[in-house]
Amino acid sequence: MKKIIYTTCLIFFSFVAFAQIEKMETDRPGKTVSPGTAGKKMVQFETGFSIETEKVTAPKKDLYLQHPYLLTKYGLGKRIEIRLITELATTKEINVNGNTIRTGLNSVQFGGKLNFLKGKGLSPKVSLIAHYDFRRFRTMYKSRDTIDGANFRFALQHNFSEHIFLSYNIGMEWKRFGSPPTYIYTFSPRFNITEKWFAFIEVYGFIWKNYSPENSIDFGAAYNITNNFKIDASAGFGLNKKAPDNFYSIGASFRFKTGK
Repeated sequence: MKKIIYTTCLIFFSFVAFAQIEKMETDRPGKTVSPGTAGKKMVQFETGFSIETEKVTAPKKDLYLQHPYLLTKYGLGKRIEIRLITELATTKEINVNGNTIRTGLNSVQFGGKLNFLKGKGLSPKVSLIAHYDFRRFRTMYKSRDTIDGANFRFALQHNFSEHIFLSYNIGMEWKRFGSPPTYIYTFSPRFNITEKWFAFIEVYGFIWKNYSPENSIDFGAAYNITNNFKIDASAGFGLNKKAPDNFYSIGASFRFKTGK
């Protein structure tokens, strides 16, 4: 009986201690990556489904579906994590001559995030995120492109109060090694409306040398069911012709600890 009571108390207090961990920081919803990391010995999953539409020339229209996008994180320490991104997707080109549909693995990326400035007061919290893009593993366009790529970005966040903060990213990506880089930017005011509700608005885009940029805006919200489980939804639209017409996304994130 003593052993049963001891074991029960141990499980209970372990659960309470884990429940008291601060709310997890996630890279979704939105395009702005958070500077926060998963936490030491924490496994975190962030997954979502989205649909994006783009009118090319009427009546032609392109659809892009993620089903799903999955980001897996593991905290090697308090300020460093390793990351794996996998994305199953479908593209559908609708035109007068019929529909062209492609489905398969569109992205496999492996990398990490390092938080090297904690941030204090108005000084920002800053992290570096980088990935190696294994385009050789793609199945959607494998015959068209098998050269790997890479990307990186700096994620910054200013906390003005417990309820208002500003996040933004700057970075670059190479779709294929040897190709010209794409410059990435995001700018996102964010709000903790209540203890559980979070909302954001965001402007983001991609810039190429000698080409028109792609600029979009989106907004959304998330609800923390617990400190370790969150659901979210977002939507947005393009601000210029090169950007997609609109997109919608829903998702969920959760985590658990693997050790002390």
